[in-house]
Amino acid sequence: MNDEQGQKKRGFGAMSPERQREIASRGGKAAHAKGTAHEFTSGDEASRAGKKGGEAVSGDREHMAAIGKKGGERISENREHMADIGKKGGRIVSADREHMAAIGKKGGAARRAKSTP
Repeated sequence: MNDEQGQKKRGFGAMSPERQREIASRGGKAAHAKGTAHEFTSGDEASRAGKKGGEAVSGDREHMAAIGKKGGERISENREHMADIGKKGGRIVSADREHMAAIGKKGGAARRAKSTP
């Protein structure tokens, strides 16, 4: 397996993501058992660490766009969910009587224009 520069991957880079997770999980469990694993002392410390990691990842706009696209594609596959969203939007819009009347008038005018010779 080669990387983007054409160099052969070695070590972790050559392993499947599943294998990498398995090895990392073992290391984490061993560190906790040994008592050397980092444990957050407060929610605030964990929050700061998460924010720092999130800022690092979100700086890669291409990566973030790919994540958004993947999520959009996945959710749009759920037809029932998409139908529910459409129905909810339709109920909200149709509750605006003035807006619906304007749409109806516009549609009626277009129909009359088509039927006139």
